[in-house]
Amino acid sequence: MKKEVRELEHEEFPLAEKVWTHYRGQKADPAQERIFGVFIDGVLAATARCTRHSGGLEMDCVFTLDEYRGGGYAKEAVQKLLEECGSETIYIHSTLPLIEFYGKLGFEPIPEARLPTSIRERFLFCFGEMAGCNVAPMMRNPRA
Repeated sequence: MKKEVRELEHEEFPLAEKVWTHYRGQKADPAQERIFGVFIDGVLAATARCTRHSGGLEMDCVFTLDEYRGGGYAKEAVQKLLEECGSETIYIHSTLPLIEFYGKLGFEPIPEARLPTSIRERFLFCFGEMAGCNVAPMMRNPRA
């Protein structure tokens, strides 16, 4: 097995979109985003996306294809993203079951009001009750 953990080139963004068809059908925007992935034998198996909003950085689209789950690939994709983007505060909307996972990577739960407006607005459909949407806002301070 050959494994490669790296940032995707813009022309590879369609590979991430193909992975994301299994995860809410997200689309990639090369102008605002950086995508990190784990390739197994040339196949994009896991992703993590860093998006620049007017209020800061947001990480999302942390996803591993079913056939590659359990190998730690999502963690590797996130760690690569943190290596490259971690000099700034990063915000996430964690699902409730993954709070501990992200906590081990340096993220801490925060009140919804501490999210930058441009990031909080992405979850307006929760009407201020992110826990009711199975989501918890978290942030990770820049590395020293």
